[in-house]
Formats: sequence, C-alpha cells, structure tokens
Amino acid sequence: MEQTFSIIKPDAVKRNLIGHINQIIEAAGLNVIASKKMYLTKQQAEIFYSAHKERPFFDSLVSYMTSGPVQVQVLEGGEAVSTYRKIMGATNPEEAEEGTIRKLYAESIEANSVHGSDSSENAKIEINFFFAGSELV
Repeated sequence: MEQTFSIIKPDAVKRNLIGHINQIIEAAGLNVIASKKMYLTKQQAEIFYSAHKERPFFDSLVSYMTSGPVQVQVLEGGEAVSTYRKIMGATNPEEAEEGTIRKLYAESIEANSVHGSDSSENAKIEINFFFAGSELV
C-alpha cells in the first residue's frame, strides 16, 4: 500500500465539493486515512510551495491558497500517487480528461480544486508537513 497527499483547495471547499471529490477518490480504490480542514497561514503556503518561489505566479498562488479553508488529506491504496494524479487530471482543466476532478470542478489553472503529490518521495514530505504519524489511521 502506498500513501499520497491531497489538498482540496479553497475554490472547491467554498463550493462544498469535498464529498463529491472524495467519492471520486474512493471510487478509484483509494482510502482517506487522515483528513482535516484548516486555514493555511501565509508562512505555511510559502514553505509548502517553495519549489515555485522564483515563478511569476508564486505570490498569487500563496494568496489563493490562504484565501479560505482547505481540506488536507492522506490517501492510501495501490499505486496511490499515480492513481490520484490520474483522477485529478491535467493542471489546466481545459486539457484535463473527461471525468477527472479538475475537468469536473476546476474554475481555472490556479483554482483547479485539488493538489496531489507528484512522487512517493514528495508524498512523504507533504504528509509529514501537515500530519503527525499518530493522525494516520
């Protein structure tokens, strides 16, 4: 069993889509083993997205991710990272496949409803950033 990290972003939380998104996640064979709703602080968002610090969209991304509550989650299942990335869809919702989370729910490239780890190594880092080991059940 592999674990991956997911954020249901402010645009989706605001539109009450957590349950809809989790239905897609569970239908793909992934289990939500930890979940909490929270507000990201500016500092947390800057650290979490530090890989994008030099990109022109960094400040906008930080502002967006701190604009409302998010739902952070740990997903578990066979090939969890690749499975979740497939059901998320392309970053640009216009390029996402039909039936993917971003095709169904994203408002734009930035407000694209979900984040998911891009590798098992990054999943471990991202999970540990938000969850203590005792929170994973």
